[in-house]
Amino acid sequence: MPSTAPSRTAGSARSSGSPGSRPLATRCTILPPYLLRRIAADDDPRVAEAAQRTLAQDATVRERRTVMGERATRGPRRTDGRGLVPPDLRQRARALDPGRPTVVTVTLPAAPERSIHDARHGVALPGILVRSEGVDPVKDTAVNEAYDGLGATWDLLWTAYSRDSLDGKGLPLVATVHYDERYDNAFWDGTQMVFGDGDGVYFDGFTSCLDVIGHELAHGLTQYTAGLTYVAQSGALNESISDVFGSMVKQMKLNQTAAEADWLIGAGLFTNRVKGVALRSMKAPGTAYDDPALGRDPQPATMDDFADLPHDSDHDNGGVHTNSGIPNHAFYLAATAIGGRTWEGAGRIWYDALTAKGVPKDSDFAGFARRTIKAAERRFGAKSSEASAVTNAWYAVKVLT
Repeated sequence: MPSTAPSRTAGSARSSGSPGSRPLATRCTILPPYLLRRIAADDDPRVAEAAQRTLAQDATVRERRTVMGERATRGPRRTDGRGLVPPDLRQRARALDPGRPTVVTVTLPAAPERSIHDARHGVALPGILVRSEGVDPVKDTAVNEAYDGLGATWDLLWTAYSRDSLDGKGLPLVATVHYDERYDNAFWDGTQMVFGDGDGVYFDGFTSCLDVIGHELAHGLTQYTAGLTYVAQSGALNESISDVFGSMVKQMKLNQTAAEADWLIGAGLFTNRVKGVALRSMKAPGTAYDDPALGRDPQPATMDDFADLPHDSDHDNGGVHTNSGIPNHAFYLAATAIGGRTWEGAGRIWYDALTAKGVPKDSDFAGFARRTIKAAERRFGAKSSEASAVTNAWYAVKVLT
């Protein structure tokens, strides 16, 4: 799809991700702790140990100053060894007026800058660089899946919203694969993506699902925009927004309309052993899986079943992965009522609401609902079918009454 967004210029540097400009972030994982605790009690000691290791890793929020400190301070550097302005162009400019300093402005097309690293089943990040931007596919499937997934997420942001990467300033996208031994998760840690290979019993590799990659990268989008606090309703909104963008990344890649999409998150992540189709269903929260070992999908679809949980790590920060089912379902209802390509309708509205100025970091469901309605009215008109669809969706899930 052709883009009409402005190009990047050589005079405008890529985002450095320096500590002064990068918002604070927590580790945001695709799998909730309640699911991992079920696996940690499995009769198979290898599977149980893998889940226990994953829980231990996920409970530790590390800033990674030793490994990432230099890059965070100075920012990522170009790895292709080439300057932005060709030498012959500079020479011609000097010939016109040898006495004046050479100032050359070159318009560059916006493009992703990806680097994929291999942790080799360790936990030091980012690991060994195995594929960088523009390099041909390698033999490692996980590397190529991560590379393609980062690209598909960048494509959605750029093509649909004229946004150059997560921060809007060309932030390089970094990912690490083969993290730890049989690691049952994927996460965004505030600077990069990390993928485990799964335990092979309940979960396959986490790079295999495009919407999982889009979901985790969308935590970075939220980090650089609204910065929603990862607890209680604001944390559930944070999770829901990641599901929204993860689903749209998949829909755009498959060229699907809202009516054609499956509205599942993590379809294909489970092995054949699991009785379930995905981690979550935006169309029908609470129905994604029902398995003897993993339990039943606990997501509610409306506020009638909102899970009022303690705001601590033992209860998933107030049930952020559970209660996200409510705004997820609201988005599904709005998107299917509007119809067409989700990223042009409901997705456009959610993006506008997320990136608007003044979004409280502790937004609750009702506050964000009102912002999406206002965003729909501003973009499509107060009496538009789009605004009505968004309003009706929030009333349907009983966030608004």
